[in-house]
Amino acid sequence: MAWFLLFLAGLFEIGWAVGLKYTHGFTRLTPTIFTIISMIISIALLGLAVKTLPMGTAYAVWTGIGTVGTVLLGIWLLGDPATLVRLFCIGLIVAGIAGLKFVA
Repeated sequence: MAWFLLFLAGLFEIGWAVGLKYTHGFTRLTPTIFTIISMIISIALLGLAVKTLPMGTAYAVWTGIGTVGTVLLGIWLLGDPATLVRLFCIGLIVAGIAGLKFVA
């Protein structure tokens, strides 16, 4: 269950990270509200996950999910460059997340 909560926390981290772009510096009310709600949910779920998972592992996996998801959505939604080197580096992050999952 802790891994599922951690995965959900990572998804909400993606939501708030991408949401920051749409707040336009917190000047747009609706995206700002959704971004702040996503932040709160993400942190709360991380807090629940670390009750049973090692803190370092949980934090690394949480930020890794957020990083990979945010980069991929940046490429897909915002036109960020999808160079081979960037995609390779994303693959390294995914490998690190998987490695931490298997050793925890």
